[in-house]
Formats: sequence, C-alpha cells, structure tokens
Amino acid sequence: MFNDVRLHGQANDAIEFYAIAAGADAYSRYFYNTDPADGSLRFFSPGNEFVVGPGGIGHRGNGGSFCEYMFGVDQPTSDLAKQEVANRLIVYGSHYDQFSGALTFSDRTDGYQSYEKIFFDGNAVCNYFFALAGAESGAPLREQQQRVVKLLGKTLKRSAAVGAEDDNRIIEEMLTLAGDPHAHLLLFKLINVRHRQYRDTFRALYFQNKKISDGDFCMLAAIAERHGIDRYQQERIRIDVMYKHADNRRIVDEYKNILIACNRKGEIDKLENARLTRLKTLSVRNKIPGALFYTLDEMLKKDKKLVDLEESGYISETRQILEGMFLTERHIESVIDAEDMLKLLFAKKQAAENRDHAFEEMLLEASKVCDEKIRDGADISILEGYSYIVTYFDRYDATSSTVNQLAFMENVKISEEMIRSLLGNKRAFDQLAPGLFARLFLAGVFEDKYLGSYGRKKIGCLAAGLGLIEENRHTIAALLEQLLRIDADERLHLVLLAHMKDRIRNFYSKYSTKADQEALREELTDELRHKKIIEGEIPAHLFQGAILTIKTEAVYIHNLLPRIVAEKSGSLREDFLENSGLDRFYVEELEREFFELNGLDLEELYQIRKGLN
Repeated sequence: MFNDVRLHGQANDAIEFYAIAAGADAYSRYFYNTDPADGSLRFFSPGNEFVVGPGGIGHRGNGGSFCEYMFGVDQPTSDLAKQEVANRLIVYGSHYDQFSGALTFSDRTDGYQSYEKIFFDGNAVCNYFFALAGAESGAPLREQQQRVVKLLGKTLKRSAAVGAEDDNRIIEEMLTLAGDPHAHLLLFKLINVRHRQYRDTFRALYFQNKKISDGDFCMLAAIAERHGIDRYQQERIRIDVMYKHADNRRIVDEYKNILIACNRKGEIDKLENARLTRLKTLSVRNKIPGALFYTLDEMLKKDKKLVDLEESGYISETRQILEGMFLTERHIESVIDAEDMLKLLFAKKQAAENRDHAFEEMLLEASKVCDEKIRDGADISILEGYSYIVTYFDRYDATSSTVNQLAFMENVKISEEMIRSLLGNKRAFDQLAPGLFARLFLAGVFEDKYLGSYGRKKIGCLAAGLGLIEENRHTIAALLEQLLRIDADERLHLVLLAHMKDRIRNFYSKYSTKADQEALREELTDELRHKKIIEGEIPAHLFQGAILTIKTEAVYIHNLLPRIVAEKSGSLREDFLENSGLDRFYVEELEREFFELNGLDLEELYQIRKGLN
C-alpha cells in the first residue's frame, strides 16, 4: 500500500505544478521548504533535490523526466517503429553512444532547465520529473541511473497513464517496479496552463466535425495572442490534437508503419508507394489534414530511393486502389467508392487500348490475395470490395464487346436480349456517374479512324435509341427493328459491291451513263432474286452507294495510289481517307491487293501508313 503527500501550486502565471512524495512512509517525511528570496520551493529526499522556481527547475541526484510524445516531434526511429512506445524518457547524466548503440551514464546529473525549454523540447502541455530514493541511494549516481532505466524505462516509455495524466496510476506503476518497500518517489507534474487552454479549446472545436470554422479560428488566434503562444507551439498542439482523433490515427499510424519499413530498407518500392498514396487519398475523404503526412514524410521519407516506380499513371492508380482493399485489416475504412470505381474503369479502358497485360495481372494477384486472406479469417468486407469491382468489370467487358461488335464487325446477331443487356448496363454505369456509358463506350468508338459508315450508323442509332427508351419515348422492339434494318442494308451493300465489281470486270468497261447503270441494276436484281438474296427491287440508295464506292475506288487505285507510292506521301493518303467516304479497312485491303498485283514490297506500304518518309 502506497501513501502520498501532494502539493499543488503556481510557479508563475503560466506554469502550474503538482509535487508528490509517495511511498510506504510518505506521511512521516517532511519533503519541502520555501526560499523567501524568490519564492521557489525546494523538495528533497535522500540524495535528491528538486527546486521549482519562477523561471525554471533545478535538480540534483538521480531520476529524470518523461512526457507523452507529441505527434510529429523528432524522435528516434527505434521509438517510432514501436507502436506501443508513446512517451519520451530522459534520464539525467545519460548519453546515447552512436558507435556502441548503447546508453552511457555519468555522475553528473545536476542541472537547470527553463520552463520555455521544458515545454519546447518536451510536451507542450504537460511534463513529468521524478527522483527515486531507496536501498540503492548510497551507490554512485551512474549506477543508480542504470538501475532506474532497467527497472522503469520500458514501462515509462509505454505507459498510457502518462498521456492520460493519471498520477495515481503512474505512482503505482513506478513504485511497484522499484520493488523496494522503503522506496521514496518524488514526482513532479508541470503544466503550461496557457497551452492547455489553447489545446482544450481546439480539441473541443475540432472533435465536433473534424474542421475549424473561420470564426472558431479567430477565437483560437485571440487565445494565442492573449497568452503569447508562438506559432510553432500553436501548430504542434493542433497537429497533435488532430492526430489523436481516432479516425485520423488509424490511417496516419498505418502510413507511419509503411514509411518506417521503407526507412529501414532505405528504399520505397511500387507496392509501398501505392499503399502510401492510397492512404493519402483516404485522408482527403476523411478530412484528415495533410500536415500529418508532411510531418512523417519529412522525418522518414526524405532521401529514400524510389525503386521501380516508372509505370503508367493508370497502372499506379489501380495499384493504389487495389492495395487499399486490404487496409481494412488495420481497421481502416477503405471502401471502394464511386470515385475509385470510375478510376478503375477508365484504367481498364486505357489498359485495353494499350494492350497492357499488367492491369489484368494486378487483378489476378489481388484476387489471389483476397482468397488467401478470406481463407485465413480476414474480414468479409475485403471480398465484398473485390466483388464490387468484378461486377462492374464484368459489365464493362460485356458492354465493350457488344458495342465493338456492332461498330466494327459484319453480320452481328442483334437481339432483344442484347439491347436489354446494354440498357441495364447503361443504367448501372450512368448511376455511377452521369454520362459515364457514353464516355466509356461511345466517345472512343466515334473517334476511331477504323469506324466504317455502317458501324457509325449502328452506334449512332444505338446511342439515340437507348436514351429514348430511358425517356419512355421509344421501345426495345423499335430500336431492334432500326438496328436490323441498318444491318440488312450493310449486308446487301457488301453483296452488291461484290457482284457489281464482278459484273463490271467481266461485262462492262463503263458504267458512268444512266443507261449503263440501269442495265446493270436490272441484271443484278435478277441474279440476286434467283439466289434468293432479295425479294423485291434493289434499293436505289444502296445501288448508288455501291456505284459511288466503285468510282472512288477506281480513282484511288489508278490515279492517287501510284502517286502516293512514288512520293511516299502519307499525308496525301490521309487526305483521301478523310474525304473519300470509303472505310479504312476497305482501302487497306485495296492497297494490299495493289501491292501484291504489282509485286511491290509491302514494307513500303507499312512505312507510308505510319507516315514515315
């Protein structure tokens, strides 16, 4: 059972103190007196003296000081790396030897510290000092200090009672560890009441909704000005309070742990960089101030080598989001939200366009890790997050495949089921973000140089039709009929073109006059009816379209292409493609036939297409 005697007072207008003498026989010991000259108080126990003066404290004997670390202050990496280490401990007369990596001790333990230095080097609000007398009091001071570190060091650096300012618990912990029934503890708590008022006011305001209004900030500025609190102390107090908010602390601690691991290796790789970036993204969502991360970056990230970080932006972004799924193991809220899903969908689109297999490899690896973690008992939310991604990616693949088939392939089977699927996927994408369906699947198709005239018609019809259906101004059946009509025209156009070129090649040297064209049309009609390709007449617009294609083809083959080859003019070729109305696939097939027929080197054609002279 420990007894204690306590004295509470003011060292000056800014500093409040608690002096405590504790031990089994604390009541029987007179432990302080007053210096009438300056009003300072002298506290003592066998071999120890502690003086609380108006400007600072003096000490002689054994012991030291401890306080809770403030977030962002310089501290040894060894302390940063240990999640349980929360407090700073200074033992008088001790020195860290960098060569041996151990503490050395001396008998020179006396000294004086001003209050300004105490609250600048230590905690801005509360700092503890102590001295311990007992059976070892007659030993040399260096031996006493070694014993203090051995008995109390580990606990004092980890005790939650220090940050909680729980004096009773601190006394109990220290005297219990001392293991001496006659031990006598002097414990001094120094509080900067001005800093405490600023901290408590800021904490009450910030913890309401994790932000400070302009009016509240003006009030805080007034407190700081009235008490003469400098900008550095204001900032470290604010950062420490913000860090201690539970939502902030989980994310910042995980960021710190990753940086510590990188610090030890001396480098940051792609995976670690992805996790760090994801945590910063989560910090923005959770209104966590960037200052908490800048402080850690300054301490731990500085001068660290970045390894293998040269990868595409969309790959890096995907890695960040996928790594974020597994942060839930650290009790960090890291759900895949709409913004993340948008980034992933556009990353998938870009990876497909670039034929970048790294994207799919990352997904497979994430799937494997997800399965392993669930098997080992991880939270089911990891699987839910991955399933959310996979669902949208499945929708993406199905939609992209259908749209591209309609745009670039002939004889595609178009059905009501296809349109219903597209409509359902469109609604899902547009719920994620307005207009997302068009941005993902239509914009790029319309800009594709290989989109032919009929593909453009089908995609345009599809886009307009789906929009009208959503507005209840159109039906799926009506849209299907329109698409089938365009598809039928495309099929007949290709048949006409093939039959017409064959007729002209074998029977007609000219087809420019109206009479020649009419004769050709009648013969083609009879032939196509006989083959049961058509039942009625050949539509005039399809016949004229085929005639125009053949005429334009003849101009290109006989006039322009020989010149393009001779001059190696990619620009002349591009000008023809943009203005002729012929499909690029069709023209490239004509060019290939021309080069093969004339025994030309196809490599020259590829160089022209690339625009290389």
